[in-house]
Amino acid sequence: MSVPDPSLSLNSGLPKLGWSAYWAELARGAAGARPARVIREDRARCLVHTGEDAVHAGYAGALDPAPTTGDWVLLDPGGAIATVLPRRTALRRGAGKSEAKDQVLAANVDVVGVVHGLSAAPSLGRIERLTTLAWSSGAQPVVILTKADLATSPQSEREEVQAACPGAEVVCVSVDPAHPDHAGLGEIRRLLPAGTTGTFAGPSGVGKSSLVNALAGRDLLATGEIRADGKGRHTSVTRELVALPWGAVVIDTPGLRGVQLWDAEDGLDAAFADIAELAAQCRFADCQHRTEPGCAVLAAIADGSMSQRRLDSHDRLQREQNWLASRYDARLRAEQKAKWKALHKQMRGHNRQ
Repeated sequence: MSVPDPSLSLNSGLPKLGWSAYWAELARGAAGARPARVIREDRARCLVHTGEDAVHAGYAGALDPAPTTGDWVLLDPGGAIATVLPRRTALRRGAGKSEAKDQVLAANVDVVGVVHGLSAAPSLGRIERLTTLAWSSGAQPVVILTKADLATSPQSEREEVQAACPGAEVVCVSVDPAHPDHAGLGEIRRLLPAGTTGTFAGPSGVGKSSLVNALAGRDLLATGEIRADGKGRHTSVTRELVALPWGAVVIDTPGLRGVQLWDAEDGLDAAFADIAELAAQCRFADCQHRTEPGCAVLAAIADGSMSQRRLDSHDRLQREQNWLASRYDARLRAEQKAKWKALHKQMRGHNRQ
């Protein structure tokens, strides 16, 4: 069977998965390669879609970066993944406090839906943390408040969340067709036009899979009930790309128990743009917003236009980002030192010969 040139793939089914002239240009010159998008990753192999079929494709362990859901890849004539095309955006979190590295949750997304269920009061700190990750990805954050039918006053809760998320749209939605906020599904469709890729991120039980099913118009993903203690059950166990009827795709992710920042300095500035704007008006360039005279941030808290809670949330995330950056720098220094030691040892061995 002949292998089509990547530059000709705009005539295939790949555009329905987000393929465009941008990706075709990146793939140009890869003779004999066939483009595909990663639907799901399974250790040393991936389920990919070529625009015609979904097939499993393996890859060598040395492939860097390792492909993840949402990546565009080039398959060699044998059907293995030979290349991962450079990512345009990536939703990443820290892998954990014991490791100074990141984990990519979704690649090449245009919109990150930060999902929170209104079956409980909005956790503004959690939403701010996830929104910081979303801004850091290079994609556009959208906060999606699901289960609006379980809230006493969904619109007032939406306004509260909107105040904590400058620059991001906040949408209330219910998958119950009889509820007024069922119209929120149309808002999400507007934010995910044909040819775009979205991903939904949030803890278990907030209704991410139910939301995907409602947008798709049929049950594609398993859903679960909330436990008696109010915590969500894990229904999605892997990150998977799902095609939506109007030509967009969305990556459903498992519930996130812990979310550590990663390389989030720019994301912090965007998520807390109100604080960044006020900080630029402080008398001192290095103002810490504690007791300094002429602090515009403290003045905003004093007149009620900003809450102390929001400043505390920003400072907590800033401290975490600074700590992670120092750990990452230390890891790089240790790796560089190990390389030099190995090189010197090798040189000494040659000199003895």
